[in-house]
Amino acid sequence: MDVRGRPLSLVATTALLVVVVLATGACKRLTFVRQDFSRQDYERVSPEVDVSGKGGNRNAAQALQHLQLAQVRLVGGDYETAEREARKALKLDPKSADAHSVLAATADRRGASAEAGTHYLRAAELAPANGAVLNNYGVWLCGQGRHAESLAWFDKALGDPRYGTPAVALANSGTCAIRAGQDARGERDLRRAISLDPGNATALGALAQLEFRRGNAFDARAFSERRLAAAPPDPAALQLASQIEEKLGDTAAAARYVQRMRAEFPQSRGSGMGDDGKR
Repeated sequence: MDVRGRPLSLVATTALLVVVVLATGACKRLTFVRQDFSRQDYERVSPEVDVSGKGGNRNAAQALQHLQLAQVRLVGGDYETAEREARKALKLDPKSADAHSVLAATADRRGASAEAGTHYLRAAELAPANGAVLNNYGVWLCGQGRHAESLAWFDKALGDPRYGTPAVALANSGTCAIRAGQDARGERDLRRAISLDPGNATALGALAQLEFRRGNAFDARAFSERRLAAAPPDPAALQLASQIEEKLGDTAAAARYVQRMRAEFPQSRGSGMGDDGKR
């Protein structure tokens, strides 16, 4: 960014969710969604492997077996095995967008961003009509600071009529549009996202931030409260909530958010009450 949209899914101040969904489509799905607020807000869709058993040849069938195991290991957090199995699948089927999607996800999780980007792009080239795959490459671009460039990929993702989680791409698109300085587009896409998925934490958090930046503290509070109710908080969400309450003059509420952040995220330095986390 499913980023909820990931038949394997992974999430990244509102959380762009990357959903790594494998390109093969109509199949049994395994899904996991993880919010990674330390990396910004995106939704990635996780690889969704076709387990229908309908392979074209022996190599394809063997590749599918490796992909199935890779996906299970990825969901379980065994990234080393997931990567190894995905590479076996890719050796058997060099044009497997699914294998590249898994390799992108494993590279992402071990911090090899450039390598992940190479695999996200290759998956998108091999599956140019798959919304989840296109969303994931858009999320990677946005995470690299290439905000404006990412928007075209979210548009392509939304052009897939079979894409089952358009709210994910919309939330990602809106968040990245704002980062690109395109507030009008960003607000449009974020509101479209919550019209489809009222509990989309990525969109709600981004709208809270946008309204707060505009000086609309009451609107910001409404979106912030919805964001905190929609998904477990991260330090950024609690910090923003404290800032909003401070702006509205409710110092007691602001202090409660600070205390909550210190209790739940003791390593976090931001508090909304000062850059050093101290009042």
